[in-house]
Amino acid sequence: MEADWDELSQIPLPPPGPHALPTPATVVAFDTHQDLVWAGNDFGRVCSFFGPELQRYTSYKAHAAADGGVKQFLFCDKGVLSLSVRSVHLASRRGLTQWHLTHDEFKELRCMSFTSKGVHEILVAGCQNTMFRIDVEKGTITETLPAESNYTLMKKGGQYIAAATNSGQVHIIDPLNYKVIKTWQAHKEWINDMDAKADFLVTCGFSRRQLNNLVLDPFVYVYDLKLLVPLPPIPFHVGAAFVRMHPRMSTTSIVASQSGQLQVVDLMNPNTANVRQVNLFDSYLTQLEMAPSGEAIALTDSLCSIRVWGSPTKIRFTDQAQPSEFPDHPIPAPKVDWSMETPLSTVGMPYYRDTLLSVWPNHLVFEVGAPPPKVDAAVQAAMKRTDIGHWAPNIRKLRRNQVQETRLPGKGADALMAPKFLSEKARDGGVNSQPERRMSETLEALTDMMLDGSTKKDVPVMYRNVEIKYSKFGVDDFDFKYYNKTEYSGLETHIANSYANPLLQLLRFTPIIRNLALHHAATSCLFENCLLCELGFLIDMLEKAQGQNCQATNFLKTFSGLSNAASLGLVEEHSPNNALTTMIQGLNRFLLDKLTADFRQMSPGVSHLDHALTTAAVANIRCAQCNNETRRPGATYVHELVYPPKNSMKNPMRAPRPTFSQILKASVERQDQNRGWCDRCKRYQQLAARKTIQNIPPIMMINTAILSHEAKQLWATPGWLPEKIGIIVNTGQFYCYEGQDLEHHLKRNFYDIQVYDLIGVVADINSGENQKSHLVSMINVSPSSREENQTESQWHLFNDFLVRPVAKEEALRFEPNWKLPSVLTFEIAKASHRIDDTWKDHLDTSLLYRQWGPAPESDSTDYVPLSTSEHIKPGWPVAIDAEFVSLQREEIEISASGQRETIRPSRLGLARVSVLRGDGADEGKPFIDDYIAITEPIVDYLTLFSGISPGDLDRSTSKHALVGLKVAYKKLWLLLNLGCVFIGHGLPKDFRTINIHVPKGQVVDTVDLYYIPARQRKLSLRFLAWIVLEEDIQTATHDSVEDARTALKLWKHWAQVEEAEGRPVCDDMVRDIYKRGWEVGFKVPGARAINPAAAAAAAAAQGRGDTPEPGTGASTPIRRPGTAFGGANGSSGGGTAMFGSPMK
Repeated sequence: MEADWDELSQIPLPPPGPHALPTPATVVAFDTHQDLVWAGNDFGRVCSFFGPELQRYTSYKAHAAADGGVKQFLFCDKGVLSLSVRSVHLASRRGLTQWHLTHDEFKELRCMSFTSKGVHEILVAGCQNTMFRIDVEKGTITETLPAESNYTLMKKGGQYIAAATNSGQVHIIDPLNYKVIKTWQAHKEWINDMDAKADFLVTCGFSRRQLNNLVLDPFVYVYDLKLLVPLPPIPFHVGAAFVRMHPRMSTTSIVASQSGQLQVVDLMNPNTANVRQVNLFDSYLTQLEMAPSGEAIALTDSLCSIRVWGSPTKIRFTDQAQPSEFPDHPIPAPKVDWSMETPLSTVGMPYYRDTLLSVWPNHLVFEVGAPPPKVDAAVQAAMKRTDIGHWAPNIRKLRRNQVQETRLPGKGADALMAPKFLSEKARDGGVNSQPERRMSETLEALTDMMLDGSTKKDVPVMYRNVEIKYSKFGVDDFDFKYYNKTEYSGLETHIANSYANPLLQLLRFTPIIRNLALHHAATSCLFENCLLCELGFLIDMLEKAQGQNCQATNFLKTFSGLSNAASLGLVEEHSPNNALTTMIQGLNRFLLDKLTADFRQMSPGVSHLDHALTTAAVANIRCAQCNNETRRPGATYVHELVYPPKNSMKNPMRAPRPTFSQILKASVERQDQNRGWCDRCKRYQQLAARKTIQNIPPIMMINTAILSHEAKQLWATPGWLPEKIGIIVNTGQFYCYEGQDLEHHLKRNFYDIQVYDLIGVVADINSGENQKSHLVSMINVSPSSREENQTESQWHLFNDFLVRPVAKEEALRFEPNWKLPSVLTFEIAKASHRIDDTWKDHLDTSLLYRQWGPAPESDSTDYVPLSTSEHIKPGWPVAIDAEFVSLQREEIEISASGQRETIRPSRLGLARVSVLRGDGADEGKPFIDDYIAITEPIVDYLTLFSGISPGDLDRSTSKHALVGLKVAYKKLWLLLNLGCVFIGHGLPKDFRTINIHVPKGQVVDTVDLYYIPARQRKLSLRFLAWIVLEEDIQTATHDSVEDARTALKLWKHWAQVEEAEGRPVCDDMVRDIYKRGWEVGFKVPGARAINPAAAAAAAAAQGRGDTPEPGTGASTPIRRPGTAFGGANGSSGGGTAMFGSPMK
């Protein structure tokens, strides 16, 4: 390095995309054939620069972002070889791909080298147990070889290939048989850089020093490749980070530190050195490379810059550089003197074969009619000729005086089609000529259109907001299966505070929390505000649903009623402008604190949930003035990540980029300096606080707390968030490891290291200006699987009710512009697959036998409470019916065209629930008849259809013994998990409003028993009672005991007929019922007149499965004896002759 050497140019590395932020170079190299400098980044993009001025030459995408960053370059006549973790790429120097090689065994490639065949073959290796010989000419693997270690660097020097391992050793490999002939322990832990020329090999790396930290060694170690012996090291006191051998002076090397100090030293005489300093401001060096001519060096720093050093008069990259090919210069357009008098004919025009429309004068251009709409095929088929043309019956696809708008431009074929309502599908009968695209197919098509997400300008479809559309039949008509084809249930969004859905899903897939919540729900806990019970109920519902959509209504209702939740700004109604990231992180802290408090209410002695979540620590607070130190408890449930300040990167001894484990260690052992009160000084002083960790829990809940641009850049680094971490707590110190460091400690097995798996991430999605921000969760469902041999990751995206599997790389990839993590959950690996279902064997059923209040338990005269002699067994039938009141009216919107669209459906509340015995001596007698106390304002009691009157649900005025919603709900939950079979009419909507999921095997719905799908009409309970049982019910109002008993009778009647005469006879009976129904208009003769609109609205609000009975109409014949099904005279000749009933 001569005296006039200096920095000649400095440019920033181009960002990976047009709207992306710059990223540091992962590798830099000089071309051996042309005057080019090549650089690669973390996103697989390769750029080249020409000459000392570093002019942009080429830029191309060599590897997908999922394959990791560019690790190494090699150069040959055909072009540039680049290596990533999972692929090898050869491109010409102009950027054209020659071949791209991937393989299933490419798992963690790190390095490559030419073999004894020169530039025609390369040896590729990495942190895996295999190496590969690749033919450069053909781009194929010629041989797969076993690797004796994990290799991170590889250089060809002399007659050998030197390969650095991840444990600090150097293996000398014979390029003929690829066997290790010599092993040299160069560094104790890690080799950071290595170079080989002629007969010398030089290395620099890390070793562990005090506090078990990795520190750069103050020596450059030298090895003789000819004699295969180590030589005396070269001292470099500031820490050797990078080293290169001079290409023309065989014993000269250049050593560099992270702080920018350069030292040119002779290996044979290390006492004489030439020292230079690179001017670094707020950054540090990340790469060093020397040109093949020895007249230039290239440096990269943490601020994404590339620098070239050399002599201004002698600099060149190669001794005999081949000319680089450049594009032709564009021919400039002729200059035109433009003025007001210049004729327009002097402006050149392109040639056209057709006459331009613009030649017509404006006064001859007229607006003509719109293109005529195409005549429907059904109209053409029925068209008949007349004197003045043709006519056909109206197919009634359009309203009166409505025509099709044919001027609207056609929508793109790739637009995501909304699903049809279930009622529309049933009406179409599946005969549509254009089959409906499924969500999974559409998402995959749109996701695969781009190579990777780093260049996406728009948020992928699967991350965008999903909304529920409502038809006249309500939310039950929405096709949720369109969005979810998995066995994992999503959560609906039309509920207040549903922003909590991703966090609830994350807790559901954490096995320890799942087990404790269900065990707690099985206890006798009856606290109304117990969120842990509600979480257990929700988890049980999600598991039983097996992919069907669910809603966290009861959980969110209980949460919204907590006063401290509103005061903390966690309720959407009171904090409409708060950022969702801030709210979900606050909710994470609040929930864990509330859940542990709820657990202690039932287990005051030992709190297993506290043990599962609490990081035990002691905070040591020292006064900076008097050094007085106090100790206080510092236990916490949630860790807030703390990122290093920007100026801390100036420290040359610091690693180039902090890893996640380093950030987590600094966050757990949090050290703060704040002003506080000192008891000894009796004044406010500067206090320094640090934590001493005593114990770590099995579950690590982490808030990412991303506030700075630098923090976003860390998360944008591919693979920065590890899927596994290892934690050691020793003498109050917290140590965290990942990747190769974790594997190293597991192999040594010296410390008691606890391995944690990443369960999932709650991420904030910014969908753009036209959509509001929302939250999703990316969850690995494998640890919560019951299959012990399921070790592969199974990542799923939970975007409310949209659920789909995703690759691990996609799940752990973050984008600063639209996808950032908010909450992380790590769980100890030993807890994986430990799904405890013993809570079902320890259900506390005392609630079912308990009497309530001084008032009568039920208004029903035949109410008989359960006795202790009645043991509920699986399969025991119970009849159920529930009544509801309206708590909130539906929100509707009228469009400009007059169409009515439901924005949010009406919200119902459980008012009364009755459960009757379906078997035994007291068959048909209720043992549960609960009226539920409601504190919210009731907008409509729906008295005509619920039987509930004003004042019935108010504790101060009600004549009934009111119970809380949780008590009523838990009774049903106990019956469900005891295996009871529920019998009723229109039960799915009742269960949905109650917020409980009952498997199909435990439901008998008389709506479905007496139903013919082809008729597309379901029969009301009153009509079935009249025509089958000869009973007239619901004469005044609805009564849940009467309705449940009627459904039980209908089921018993069906079962008797099926057992006696078989299922075909039952089908004939249903057809006769429909036939008789058409004759009477599906109306009970003599029924009171009801406003049809009011009846339909009330039935929809109640969520019934029956058809609203029509109002006044044509008179019907009076029912005569012998015309009813199952009545006393049902077997008379008249009844059989009239309806053809097969029943006897």
